[in-house]
Amino acid sequence: MGTGRHRLIGNPGCGSAIVEATLALSGLPYETEMLEIWQPGPERDRLFQLNPLGQVPVLILPDGSVMTESAAMVLHVIDQAPAAGLAPGPTDPARPAFLRWLIFLVATLYPTFTYGDDPSRYVNEQEARDELRAVTDAERQRAWRQIETGIAGPWMLGETRSALDLYVWVMSHWRPGRDWFSAYCPKLSRIADAVAADPRLAAVKAANWPAA
Repeated sequence: MGTGRHRLIGNPGCGSAIVEATLALSGLPYETEMLEIWQPGPERDRLFQLNPLGQVPVLILPDGSVMTESAAMVLHVIDQAPAAGLAPGPTDPARPAFLRWLIFLVATLYPTFTYGDDPSRYVNEQEARDELRAVTDAERQRAWRQIETGIAGPWMLGETRSALDLYVWVMSHWRPGRDWFSAYCPKLSRIADAVAADPRLAAVKAANWPAA
């Protein structure tokens, strides 16, 4: 039986923060459930029951069905709350760029964390692990620079703020970190700062980066 609310399953500072921010700006009713996903135990077991990959975010829809994959969740929220202005509409000339960069973020950048965060899941020798971490870190920086040179600002879609900017805000907290963005991707750094200053996201910021 549905609850009438979206329920977001996540972990502080992880990709669930992107969906949390999207929900916060959408006006849709939602609640969050933060799980301990890094250590064995009942909370991690619950996550694997919801998502066999053991990854957050997971979104439980009001009808009780389960969604995985952040981009799918973001697009779902956009469909449910079009007035929130989180993406250009289907006939908007900026729509193709929105879709392009959304897929770029999750298909090009996200895998560098999937394979680089814990290389021991994929290779056995320490030398190979170090190389995998270094290669994925370098590829991530290259991809961010590609975005930096491909946008005009002040937002990823130029004058139009969108959910893409929420990705930038959240992912700028991850390797290589905010100082790197400030030095090498100043347009993206300014986007992250502008999103962080939105008072509607104060609770999301406090829940995910309380010391920031």
